[in-house]
Amino acid sequence: MIAIGSDHGGYELKEHIKKHLEAIGEEYKDYGTYSEDSVDYPDCAAPVCKAVQDGTADKGILICGTGIGISMAANKHKGIRAALCSDVYSAKMTKVHNNANVICLGGRVTGRELAFMIVDAWLNAEFEGGRHEQRIAKIHKIEEQ
Repeated sequence: MIAIGSDHGGYELKEHIKKHLEAIGEEYKDYGTYSEDSVDYPDCAAPVCKAVQDGTADKGILICGTGIGISMAANKHKGIRAALCSDVYSAKMTKVHNNANVICLGGRVTGRELAFMIVDAWLNAEFEGGRHEQRIAKIHKIEEQ
């Protein structure tokens, strides 16, 4: 299951991505926001990250105006490896090499069709493991400091 959330700047794109997820048969839960009324992106990132942390969701998608703020907030949550993706190759590689469990998008800077391709590339990629596991372990070690 995919946890999805946005702030007001990402609301419109989030609604389109939800329809795309339905079309490709992906189960999701919307953690808000539910309108274009102004909200703070750290507050919107938290429930999606918590769902990934506790196993309620396998992965998460977060969207704000540029994707920058919400990715910064998401990465403050222990165990979350959130990647801001603005192209298909990065979306694929963040799963293959970094095993990103959350992707972030910019609702004001990423077109709808490109966003769908980014989401699909990330969902369809598989973590390679191997040498990349030790690098992820080092990231988790930093969280313990």
